[in-house]
Amino acid sequence: MCHACVIDNVKKSMLSRRALFRGAAATTLAATAAGLTAARPALAQASGKVIDLTHTYDGDFPTFDGNPGILYEEAVNFDKSGYQLWKLTIYEHTGTHIDAPLHFSKDGTSVAEIDPGALVCPLCIVDITAKAKDDANAMVEPEDIEAWISANGDLPAGACVAMHSGWAAKVGDASYRNTPEGNFAFPGFSKAATDLLAEAGVAGIGVDTLSLDPGNSADFAVHYSWLPSGHYGIENLAGLDALPAKGATIFVGAPKHRNGTGGPARVMAVL
Repeated sequence: MCHACVIDNVKKSMLSRRALFRGAAATTLAATAAGLTAARPALAQASGKVIDLTHTYDGDFPTFDGNPGILYEEAVNFDKSGYQLWKLTIYEHTGTHIDAPLHFSKDGTSVAEIDPGALVCPLCIVDITAKAKDDANAMVEPEDIEAWISANGDLPAGACVAMHSGWAAKVGDASYRNTPEGNFAFPGFSKAATDLLAEAGVAGIGVDTLSLDPGNSADFAVHYSWLPSGHYGIENLAGLDALPAKGATIFVGAPKHRNGTGGPARVMAVL
């Protein structure tokens, strides 16, 4: 499917998820509280090592629609005024950024309304680099979550579960976004996996790629189920290869603009 067709299909299929969102809100709030409780002892025992999970962001950073995600215009010149600043035009879902529930629902939680307790939480990293080498559209599946639990114990309620596919190393190369033929190709989550994570009380998911859904997705099933149910997502993460599967606490520096569907975020992990 062509890029324009995919985007047009998403626009046409946007539906209100009011009932679904309200039904999940209480569960998400409870998970958030539990996650924050779990994060506090982790912080108390932390070594203080900080890992930046944020890509440096400029007009060349890959975007879903192929257009520059940030535009610079000089507002004040240093030589003329003794100080300098830029006027920025920023598109919400570009660079390392957060997806709020409002992104894929008509009346869900905006980025300004996300409980801050959900943005500081245990980080669990699911490594699918091996299968992503063989399949550019590889997905985190339920069996990957189950393998993580078998190796590391239960997922903490209120955690953020991040997919490490190795894709962050491709930033700057066309293969981060496309096949040589120009088709979207990058790993993501399967809906079956995110349904499992929702049942486990996970607050957010993250990916080191352009989208929560894999590149070859035609229906954006994860976006349409995960976000409207009151959860958030983070796209274009960096630095996951520097972290263990568990033990880190993630800080999602989400923007706080009214009615925002998401936005560029400074994301850190503390070990």
